[in-house]
Amino acid sequence: MKAKDIHALSDEDIEKKMSDARRELMKLNAQIASGTTPSSPGQVKQLKKTIAKLATELRRRGEKKHE
Repeated sequence: MKAKDIHALSDEDIEKKMSDARRELMKLNAQIASGTTPSSPGQVKQLKKTIAKLATELRRRGEKKHE
């Protein structure tokens, strides 16, 4: 997910997307732990980056509100 796409989302949408990404990451981690390989090995890394981008945007918006 691109940063400009994240900037366009509302806080609620960001939280929903972050929740969905965390759920998907949990599924992939369970697959890896059970010994099955995920369909796309790079997807774990991409999900972690997406979660970090979403969390950063929420934090940035929170700081702007308090100024």
